[in-house]
Amino acid sequence: MSATLINLAYLLASILFIFGLKGLTHPRTAVRGNMYGALAMLIAVVATLVDQQIISFEMIFAGLLVGALIGVLLAAKIEMTAMPQLVAVFNGFGGGASVLVAAAALLESQLRPGAPSSTFTLSTGISALIGAVTFFGSLVAFGKLQELLSGRPLLFPGQQVINVLLGLVCLAAIGWIAADPGSMQPYWILVAAASLLGILIVIPIGGADMPVVIALLNSCSGLAAAATGFVLQNNILIIAGSLVGASGLILTQIMCKAMNRSIVSVFAGAVGGEVAVGAGEEIYEGKVKSTSADEVAMLFDTARRVVVVPGYGMAVAQAQHAVRDMAQLLQARGIEVEYAIHPVAGRMPGHMNVLLAEAEVPYDQLKEMDHANPAFEQTDVVLVIGANDVVNPLARVDDGGPISGMPILDVDKARTVVVIKRSLSPGFAGIANPLFAADNTLMYFGSAKEAILDLVTAIKET
Repeated sequence: MSATLINLAYLLASILFIFGLKGLTHPRTAVRGNMYGALAMLIAVVATLVDQQIISFEMIFAGLLVGALIGVLLAAKIEMTAMPQLVAVFNGFGGGASVLVAAAALLESQLRPGAPSSTFTLSTGISALIGAVTFFGSLVAFGKLQELLSGRPLLFPGQQVINVLLGLVCLAAIGWIAADPGSMQPYWILVAAASLLGILIVIPIGGADMPVVIALLNSCSGLAAAATGFVLQNNILIIAGSLVGASGLILTQIMCKAMNRSIVSVFAGAVGGEVAVGAGEEIYEGKVKSTSADEVAMLFDTARRVVVVPGYGMAVAQAQHAVRDMAQLLQARGIEVEYAIHPVAGRMPGHMNVLLAEAEVPYDQLKEMDHANPAFEQTDVVLVIGANDVVNPLARVDDGGPISGMPILDVDKARTVVVIKRSLSPGFAGIANPLFAADNTLMYFGSAKEAILDLVTAIKET
């Protein structure tokens, strides 16, 4: 295949990648955007394999069948609550692949006469550094999300100093690779130091910041791929990696803005590390009012506007379909129903949107925080399902606390707030929530799905 046809194939793939990202910005076009991205990757991979004469067409088709089978099984078997873990694993695999490809390219360069260019050696080092950090950082994120590791931050004395020293070792190893590209020893030293650095960077991060971590690791996997593209002198890999890296950084910035924090503070703040002993008792004692499905159904009976605020508790209980059924019942009675979505609700960016989209909730009912907040004062009932930190009024207090200054959903301004929660336990940030003891708040204790199903029954009976 001529170089012209290869470059045209890469150009087509690049255009499809861009259209794919554009499509993913809206739920109505997300499926189409995903298909564009998949088709672009197929074109890029096949063009590269044919151009380099690496593999036969028979093996390409065999790989397509195996990959399609794995994809179908994952799509059918993976639970929506496990989607953040799956994203973390995908990020890690991208970083790990960059490490292996860069190693193979460095080995191959040692078999060729002459010294490789400085661009090649520096790109190889950067690919190994970012790839190893991404792979092992993603494994730790997966462990925290899957609860194989504690979701609380793991801190020890001198942690930041060790991170700085490991960073210096990585930079020195990259310089060593550039000075002596004929040896693999500095490469593996770099990979070892970067791997440890990836672990130590993520273990101090608590569950409250996990959406930011997922977004940043996604960006790192793209940057590692782009660096590998310079190693292989492959334009489509550079373009695709740059698109992923840039979009991931933009998303990370959006997540940080939604939490009123910087990336540096996320990786150094250890949000969720300490739970104030006794603070919850002082806030809640004698003030918490519990309710039942029948009482909430009576509240709905006189309501004209209801807003649902989903949180991670809804995801854990897989209550999104029951929530949709409840909303349809209310709408059939002429009640306006909307969903207020906080950008960092759940454990990955867009977690609540994905769950509600799976339940076929109309997209126009999903309101972002900036659009939802002004309307809470005109809302009769707010139903908070498993959310905690994103509705905590303590965020408005400038006391340097874990969520101080974080924009929240102003649910406490509604006429009545009903919070569905198993207990009064704190959220990921590890602090009590005064909303639970507010005069206009009723606590509906129980599993989100069971509580909503009981509520649906009660609504039908009223």
